[in-house]
Amino acid sequence: MIKHIILAAAFALGLVGAAVAADAPTDPQIAHIAYTAGQIDITAAEQAIKKSKNADIVAFAKQMEADHKAVNDQALALVKKLGVTPEDNPTSQALSKAGADKLAELDKLDGAAFDKAYIDNEVAYHKTVNGALSTLLIPSAKNAELKALLQTGLTLFTEHQHHAEMVAENFK
Repeated sequence: MIKHIILAAAFALGLVGAAVAADAPTDPQIAHIAYTAGQIDITAAEQAIKKSKNADIVAFAKQMEADHKAVNDQALALVKKLGVTPEDNPTSQALSKAGADKLAELDKLDGAAFDKAYIDNEVAYHKTVNGALSTLLIPSAKNAELKALLQTGLTLFTEHQHHAEMVAENFK
């Protein structure tokens, strides 16, 4: 199942060919995947804050940066409390590569072209991550506290998706 979700993510982000894990992830892998996904959006937000001159894009990016940092800080505190070491895995590696590739693609753009590509990617990225959270990561999590943090993240990231969709309406 994880293979299908990550392949869907790769297709949604235009990143076919990402390496994926074949089995449901363990809690340490889930922690790493969730942290990696958040870090990718933080880095994309930082890029948008630097490159964009559009007030709506910059405000959205600042919210993404702050919210994802807060959730990642909560995740780090939880794994420390539980004595769990997040485990790198093929899914995290594929996400990292896809994120780096997308950043490089966006870095070549400027002005309205950058803004549109950034916000369109944010919509697709949040849809993909939210799908992975709801159909794979949350159901696969064994630890109740990890599961609760992922559910809180899903609620917040669903709001992010809707916000991104509203901002994207300005670029049609």
